[in-house]
Amino acid sequence: MIKKYTNIWLTFIVFLLLAVPVHAGNSWLEKGTDSLKSFGLTEETVTGAASGTGLSVAEISAGLKEALRVGSENVVQQLSATNGFNTDKAIHIPLPESLSMVKTALDKVGYSSLTDDLELKLNRAAEAATPQAKKMFLDAISTMTFEDAQAIYKGADDAATQYFKEKMSPGLAGAMEPVIDKTLSQVGAVQAYDTMMGEYKALPFVPDVKSNLTGHVVDKGMAGIFHYMALEEKAIRQDPIKRTTQLLQKVFN
Repeated sequence: MIKKYTNIWLTFIVFLLLAVPVHAGNSWLEKGTDSLKSFGLTEETVTGAASGTGLSVAEISAGLKEALRVGSENVVQQLSATNGFNTDKAIHIPLPESLSMVKTALDKVGYSSLTDDLELKLNRAAEAATPQAKKMFLDAISTMTFEDAQAIYKGADDAATQYFKEKMSPGLAGAMEPVIDKTLSQVGAVQAYDTMMGEYKALPFVPDVKSNLTGHVVDKGMAGIFHYMALEEKAIRQDPIKRTTQLLQKVFN
């Protein structure tokens, strides 16, 4: 008899958890969860039932981390390839704004090839530095808590990307900077800049300009990486074809 009433009580609590809308507040969920725990059910199972997904917190967390790992690897592979930045209109890196008058002046006298060459080399530097993001993504994913995973899972299409921006930006900038600085020298960007500025300064009545090429490429390179991470995240959430493993299919269906 006691067992019979216990089962009825469990069924009633689960019904309440599934029936009450999320916007009704957390009090119902918290009280119901505590009651179910008193019958020996785990927090993971309770959370899965209450969310109506039938998934445990552990499954949601594992599925989300797998999705983000796959997505971040795709982004790094795409942008680190030759022309990953240069021929992509969405993230192509232009000359710094401070050099716009230099470009305009040289274009007028037939030296546009100098500015075009420098612009190409800036994009090559970004492509060379992009692999630095792979470890940063994996580190951010590995330190993601259950709470982080739940918030991202229930959040906007770019919730994970915003999480990455917050966690990764300082470290990623620091990792990319020396690679970009070295690559700018190796691909001849520094020489191209000096040549361009030499021709510019030879023109009459032009103002002096300066630019931080490394800082510019770091900022634009990171923006490009997060731009495509947001698209990859949205696709995994919405496009079944992007769910390449059974776990991803289970979590995001």
